[in-house]
Amino acid sequence: MRIAILGTGRMGVTRARLLAADPSVAEVVLAGGDAARTAAVAAGCGATAATVEEALGASPDAVVVASATDRHAEQLQACLALGVPVLCEKPIALTVADTAASVAALREAGVPVQVGFQRRFDAGFHAIRDAVTAGRVGTVYALRLTSRDATPAEEHYIPGSGGIFRDMHVHDFDLARWITGREVVSAYAAGAVRGFERFARHGDVDTTAIVLRLDDGTLVTIDGARHDPRGYDVRMEVLGSQDALSAGLDDRTPLAGAAGPAWQTFPERFAAAFAAETAAFLAFARDGGDSPCPPEAALEALRVAVACDRSRAEGRAVTLAEPA
Repeated sequence: MRIAILGTGRMGVTRARLLAADPSVAEVVLAGGDAARTAAVAAGCGATAATVEEALGASPDAVVVASATDRHAEQLQACLALGVPVLCEKPIALTVADTAASVAALREAGVPVQVGFQRRFDAGFHAIRDAVTAGRVGTVYALRLTSRDATPAEEHYIPGSGGIFRDMHVHDFDLARWITGREVVSAYAAGAVRGFERFARHGDVDTTAIVLRLDDGTLVTIDGARHDPRGYDVRMEVLGSQDALSAGLDDRTPLAGAAGPAWQTFPERFAAAFAAETAAFLAFARDGGDSPCPPEAALEALRVAVACDRSRAEGRAVTLAEPA
């Protein structure tokens, strides 16, 4: 297989290395806007350097969209004519209208797409989903998720990130839907700036507390922070009538008393998940079938993020039925 990767940032490099190491991939074509950087990054990944136009024109068997967020929708549009499977890093776009338009265009063109929500491929989260789906947890009383960055983003990143609900918590919103198989009907979100004024300068926050209500009445609580002095912390607990389970609590969880070195970055924490996700994409591209994470899931997670933005701004619970 020949795989085109659009983007030479952290995720482009991660995907290129994983794909180049797979024996079923004959060539990885890595595309970027800066020729010198693209050549240097490609050489380090075992890939062929190209422009975006060259990469898409090289008859790839599949495409990975790993460019800057504001290029995703545009590059997905460019993939429509190819008709080959696409792995698109989240988000598809930052607004509901733009995301819905992209999803509709992809569906109409029949382009198979997998969205990069790598937490679905984490072994601990997957085990909780299996337990919930099989009924081993019983009636789900509550779900609790924690997302904390080790190091807050630099200021140049913040304006284009879409804010903490779209950028960080969209993963939590996807997990809540995926694990329970239920839809979010309302969201209440609060936020504060507790340490880093650069977030306030862009209308964002560095600390959050969120309550989601699902369509069967289950409550989901989420807390987030852009800075954790001990490291990168993502975990979950589910409480049910027959069992209580957790994921993300191990020797490297950044809490006092942990036996090993704490996780410091998301590529480190989710290295195995990224590898499993990339392997799943290759199987999806080669064999077809259902997408492990369809673009409709990204749209629904974004709807929750937008509701949280409105809730924080207006100080009230927002229903998902309200216009975005």
